[in-house]
Amino acid sequence: MNRPLRILELRSVWGTGGGPEKTILHGAARTDPGRFAVTVCYLRDARDHQFTIDARAAQLGVDYVEILERHSFDWSVWPALRRLVRARGIDLVHAHEHKTALLALLLARVEPVVPLATAHGWSGLSLKERAYYVVERRLLARYPLVIAVSEPIRQALITCGAEPSRVRRIPNGIDHTAFRRSPGVRERMRKALGIAPGRPVLGAVGRLEPVKRFDLLIDAAALLRLPQRPLIILAGGGTAQRGILERAKALGFERDVLLLGHREDAREVHQAFDVYVQTSDSEGVPNAVLEAMALETPIVATDVGGTRQIIEDGVHGLLVPRSRPIELARAITDVLSRPDCARERVEAARRRIENELSFDARMRAAESIYEELAERYLAPIRETEALTWAKRFIAR
Repeated sequence: MNRPLRILELRSVWGTGGGPEKTILHGAARTDPGRFAVTVCYLRDARDHQFTIDARAAQLGVDYVEILERHSFDWSVWPALRRLVRARGIDLVHAHEHKTALLALLLARVEPVVPLATAHGWSGLSLKERAYYVVERRLLARYPLVIAVSEPIRQALITCGAEPSRVRRIPNGIDHTAFRRSPGVRERMRKALGIAPGRPVLGAVGRLEPVKRFDLLIDAAALLRLPQRPLIILAGGGTAQRGILERAKALGFERDVLLLGHREDAREVHQAFDVYVQTSDSEGVPNAVLEAMALETPIVATDVGGTRQIIEDGVHGLLVPRSRPIELARAITDVLSRPDCARERVEAARRRIENELSFDARMRAAESIYEELAERYLAPIRETEALTWAKRFIAR
């Protein structure tokens, strides 16, 4: 094509979102405008008063559009989406969860666009969420190409009918130039948070949702035998906040858990931690763990999802089975009692981020997929053919 490929990043999310928002927004901000013209569109529920994606997009200078919906199944978004696709001359619609996976397929039936999707993972536990995930996996099996952020996600899609050649694994990446330790930040942040000198801090950044199992972090902390009682710091918002506080109270830790809510300065908060602890039951490729690797924070993580693809146990961090607070406590003790070994692991983790898991590497892989789809389906003389192809795929 003799003009930039026009891409619509399409997503629906509540509140502050999570890791996919970092990938979408930073990817749009860093894309070469001479090759790709990216518009980010979020479907925003009018009932959601915690939504912050618009402000984050503005900070990054992203071409950002919102389509307001009155409720979760508001079909008035459909004509608005079609108008947006036509006004921007969109070539490729990139979906990021079940709702937009459906909308991108439907758009491909009525507009000369090609659908692409990224499967970020399925971590919800409710019956409603699990039903949505089943629908999403079936929808993605109809796509010409899907990006899976981890091998378990890729295998799940293949099991649900997607052709293996049409599911590409591209792990999340991190901007290692932006995420690096800065002199004085640790001391300043610990002082700002009121952390006593020498007190061990166990921390995590992410959504406070049941699947993250932060209750296990409290259970593990209660098992530790240290000279000073550890402080648990969690940065993020979500529905599990009350349960976390109740668990802390039940174990006598109510004064030792600090919930910060959503923080825009997460990379500074990270540097106050002595150990970054992931306790999730399920993960895709966790951005917060990538950030901890880049910031050279010792990591203890549950061996779930794509975590084992970014951390080799004993090399970049310590992995433990899910739902095992005793083993979690042992790993935390290992980190705190053997600082030289922990230092070797964080140095190896930082090297891996720079060499294998950088955001630039992820961008290059994603852009190659955009160009592949353009080459196959969006050449001007084949626009009608692309539309016919999309209809045939969706009809399968």
